[in-house]
Amino acid sequence: MATDKADSQSGGTTGEKAVYRKDSDHSDISRAEVENNRPTQDTGLDEGQRKRLEASSKLENPLAGLSPQRLGQRGEDFCKQHGITDEEDIRAFRLGAMIAGNLNKYDTVEGLTDREKDVLDREITHKWSNPTMLYAVIVICSLCAAVQGMDETVVNGAQIFYKEQFGIGDPNSQRDSWLVGLVNAAPYICSALIGCWLTEPLNKKFGRRGTVFISCLISAAACFWQAFTNTWWHMFIARFALGFGIGPKSATTPILAAECSPPKLRGALVMQWQMWTAFGILVGYVADLAFYEVPDRGIDGLNWRLMMGSALIPAVVVVALSPRWYLTKDRYSEAYQSILKLRYEKVQAARDLFYMDALLQVEKEAMQIEQSKFKEIFTIRRNRNAAIASEIVMYMQQFCGVNAIAYYSTQIFIDSDFSEKSALAASLGFGAINFIFAIPAFYTIDTFGRRKLLLTTFPLMALFLFYTGFSFYIPKGTARVANVALGIYLFGAVYSPGEGPVPFTYSAEAYPLYIRPFGMSLATATTWFFNAVISITWPTLVQAWTNAGAFSWYAAWNIVGWFLVLLFLPETKEKTLEELDAVFDVPLRSIMRYGIAQAGYFWGHIILRRKMRSPTVPTSANTIEYTREQFMKEKHHDPSARV
Repeated sequence: MATDKADSQSGGTTGEKAVYRKDSDHSDISRAEVENNRPTQDTGLDEGQRKRLEASSKLENPLAGLSPQRLGQRGEDFCKQHGITDEEDIRAFRLGAMIAGNLNKYDTVEGLTDREKDVLDREITHKWSNPTMLYAVIVICSLCAAVQGMDETVVNGAQIFYKEQFGIGDPNSQRDSWLVGLVNAAPYICSALIGCWLTEPLNKKFGRRGTVFISCLISAAACFWQAFTNTWWHMFIARFALGFGIGPKSATTPILAAECSPPKLRGALVMQWQMWTAFGILVGYVADLAFYEVPDRGIDGLNWRLMMGSALIPAVVVVALSPRWYLTKDRYSEAYQSILKLRYEKVQAARDLFYMDALLQVEKEAMQIEQSKFKEIFTIRRNRNAAIASEIVMYMQQFCGVNAIAYYSTQIFIDSDFSEKSALAASLGFGAINFIFAIPAFYTIDTFGRRKLLLTTFPLMALFLFYTGFSFYIPKGTARVANVALGIYLFGAVYSPGEGPVPFTYSAEAYPLYIRPFGMSLATATTWFFNAVISITWPTLVQAWTNAGAFSWYAAWNIVGWFLVLLFLPETKEKTLEELDAVFDVPLRSIMRYGIAQAGYFWGHIILRRKMRSPTVPTSANTIEYTREQFMKEKHHDPSARV
């Protein structure tokens, strides 16, 4: 048994939601009965599709229908089977199994100490109260995103030197413009066409954390390689190899964080991918400035070589600090010792490891069912709606225009009348803003919500890109410099808490478990493909349309993005897996009608101050939802808890 899976899926029941039906006298009916009596909403499913949906349902709660006595016995059997002999540990697994299978309603479990009850209480009442090691695992894994961020910006500064050295620096040559764009885009071409599609086989072979480890090794080697290139095509090959690291890493890390996180913290923890990408962007600009004036000392282009090579630093840090994992199967005792570091009490660790093992057994059954995952993304409504929403946010993350600035800001500032060194300093300012304004998203992504963040920030991004583009009509001088910089900085300030963190967070949580790695591969392939398109085409776009036209082009896309989010993107904040099924498994026209009604409500109630009822979010839920928060209210005799 791999500890990486223990770490990645531990806490799977923490914060989970169970679904109950309640009759008139409030007696509980088991979830198994609910599932057996729930009407099928996707008609026309073949036998294979039906089995896979049933397997996905089992993955959400593999312990449904077991009595507390049976659960306790299974906990003890787990210890005997895997060589866990300490009496205290056996007690922890007996109680942990009972809690895991009883919807975390720990008050019904006898034998817990006051300390254990208090810790289990705090999982609900203090959502940020978790062991430091849990956050450390997520931070260390997410740090690999800094490799991507650093690459975006070290190449930003380095290209003003190496394009001249490689003979592709003529601003009036269409050939040179295309080649500069092609070299910049190389990692993302590889990620889109090959790298992202390695995610699922690598995850199966090495687990989540193993994939992160391997991809960071590849990234470190490729960054080192870039520093020793001497022609544009050699640089292209080295950067293409970098895509073999970026692709699997970018798809796996958000999944790992999503699976580790309780629902109330999922957005904040998953968005660390974007947070550390922004940090890498900032550090990359720092490296550009730090090495700008380094003399050659017998090596042609030593300054830009140091810039490109410096991007390996965060990858090496991840490789050095990443907690060890166990790739050999059946090393359960070691897995248990590892997960203890991520929980306050043994009963928590035992609960999560026991639940995760049950989850893995069902997962193995699901994997044995013959399936065409690509087909099922588009033929099953729940998957199709998730795919549409995920593809929209991933596409718009690129076509909002941010990476045109990230890759070419130095040249953009030079075109607006900055000197080379001042342009690098101005780019550093953009990196700092991008990082600083990503910090508030820790709070807003799980309170304000994914959908609202995008609907608020897309119009502002459009406005500031139009402002930046039109500033190029100002005659050269201080006024143009100031206005171009202001427009880019304001754009960065609204991008960072919105379209920055939302796409990877949204995509990592939107798909059902059995198809999630494939869905995330599709999502990341989309973002890297259009990342490559922007990188390749920006120099030629500026050459053809000028900076004013190029910025206006992406400003217009932000307006398109606002309408796409309004019509096709359901809200996913604080939703458990079962809630997400209910949110996505509705007719697409219902989601679109809700978006139109929401826009009407905003205009009538917020702008015109009329009394209006807010539209109801469409869901397919046919049952009364029973949450752990509901349990806490009942525990404290809150009358509002009655259903």
